[in-house]
Amino acid sequence: MSVLSDLIPPRGPIRILALSNLLRTIGTGLLITVSVLYFVRSAGLPAAQVGVGLTIASVIGALASVPAGYGADLLGPRNTTVVFAVLQGIAICGYAFVAGFAAFVAVATLVLTFESAAGAARGALVAAAVPVADRVRSRAYLRSVANVGVSLGAVLGGLALTNDTSTVYLAAMWVSGAMVAVAALVYLLVAPTPPVPKPQEGPRLLVLRDRPVAVLALLVAVLAMNNGLLQVALPLWIAERTDAPLSVYAAIVLLNTIMVVLWQVRVSRGVEEVPAAARAHRRAGLLLAATCVIWAAAAGQPAWVAVVALMIGAATHVLGELLFEAGTWTLSYDLAPEHAHGQYQGLFGMAEQIAWVATPALAGALIIGYGWPGWLLFGVLMLAAGLAVPPVTRWARRTRDVYLHMVETKTGSPF
Repeated sequence: MSVLSDLIPPRGPIRILALSNLLRTIGTGLLITVSVLYFVRSAGLPAAQVGVGLTIASVIGALASVPAGYGADLLGPRNTTVVFAVLQGIAICGYAFVAGFAAFVAVATLVLTFESAAGAARGALVAAAVPVADRVRSRAYLRSVANVGVSLGAVLGGLALTNDTSTVYLAAMWVSGAMVAVAALVYLLVAPTPPVPKPQEGPRLLVLRDRPVAVLALLVAVLAMNNGLLQVALPLWIAERTDAPLSVYAAIVLLNTIMVVLWQVRVSRGVEEVPAAARAHRRAGLLLAATCVIWAAAAGQPAWVAVVALMIGAATHVLGELLFEAGTWTLSYDLAPEHAHGQYQGLFGMAEQIAWVATPALAGALIIGYGWPGWLLFGVLMLAAGLAVPPVTRWARRTRDVYLHMVETKTGSPF
């Protein structure tokens, strides 16, 4: 019962943010479930073009994170989040009018650009709307709720797929866009959040000068590849390199979803300080490296042994994932000046989005192409990134105070 109590956010801004997140992720879960088949069956796009178009749109969209975060810092995060999220919902409705590859790329780019922009602004909104001590817990609630929302959206998408008609697919696009836009309007229930005054002198995009934080974001990108390994590499690995039944992957996804919903808030406790967050990343790197080794060991084994190995790996993966997310939230908030949360949220968000774009191609080439050595290479990357976070975090903490002092006194950059 104590675990289940973590599913209900406390009254106040956190609950409003969680409600908006639930509505938004139901819409995005519906979109994820039906969009590819809609593009192929109704819009008449070849599957290869869909993949290429989404990759182009994802890269362009990721680049919008930092400028959008700066806009949230400058104009205030609440209204900025509402504008970007409403535009994202409208752009999703634009999928209904796609009639060729160029139009598809244009609409997908708008959707993913506004999604990235809204994500950066939303991170700044959390920083502005809730007390400092509650920021990480708020993000944990939002992620837990997001998994519930995506699951519900997937159920709705499954119902749409059973009909498999253009009319139903078009309706799903409209419903998805409308839910994202309505979710954005829920943010208006949060008290207005004016921008935090910034120093008169110094760089506008402060985050682009913060070299240790840039290195930290790169390490976060490496660790964030764990999601792509779970969602892209693992099902292909099970199908092509193990004797385990394909149904085991459904059990793995279910386990992951349930664990995130039930445990993300609880795992985030104790990770609210920067040193603890750095240690969480180190533990995450160890767990994710172990996951890669365990999943690699499933190849060439009897079916039951492979299933056991895959499920054990799923458990270590989700534990590493939970620690990684909680640690990243703390670092992204606590290492940012109060007037620049949008920029820093944009940088860390961009790092995770780049990982999403890069992982499928790398996983296909290394893991499916070379087998277990590919898993071991990813394991080494996860381990190295996790171990590197604590020293880089100490570097960031040292230089942050020096840098801010130099900005305030209008002197040169410490870098």
